[in-house]
Amino acid sequence: MIGLIQRVKFAKVEVEGQVVGEIASGLLVLLGVEKDDDEAKADKLLEKVLNYRVFSDSEGKMNLNVQQAGGSLLVVSQFTLAADTNKGLRPSFSKGASPVDANVCMPTFINKPPLRFIPKPGNLQPICKSAYKMTGLLPFGCRFRFYPLSACFT
Repeated sequence: MIGLIQRVKFAKVEVEGQVVGEIASGLLVLLGVEKDDDEAKADKLLEKVLNYRVFSDSEGKMNLNVQQAGGSLLVVSQFTLAADTNKGLRPSFSKGASPVDANVCMPTFINKPPLRFIPKPGNLQPICKSAYKMTGLLPFGCRFRFYPLSACFT
């Protein structure tokens, strides 16, 4: 599971001309779900995103998380983050989860009030248009790989 996190002044997503998600300020999270991802990985990523300290405190240090900064969270499915670009000049999406499998992970993000989320369950396939205003050039990438405990001792 891959999350690309960007601080924003505002962000919105449209599907077929309809605004389906919008926040005033907070974090825009582009979420790439891979084949082996599940709810447990989504929980860990969400916990990391919610507690990641990327907002400035009164002394100008990045010391506040999105909730402490009074922000919201907008999560957008972004299958291209799962692209394999190691070989050739064309990305392979063989590691990416199918839309049906990716839908299993999205409720983890969608069901955490009081934050706002996109896409709604079952809305992973339409072409989306997004607009946002960044707060500085500070994108952060989070990638989660979990290995069986036995792999740690071989």
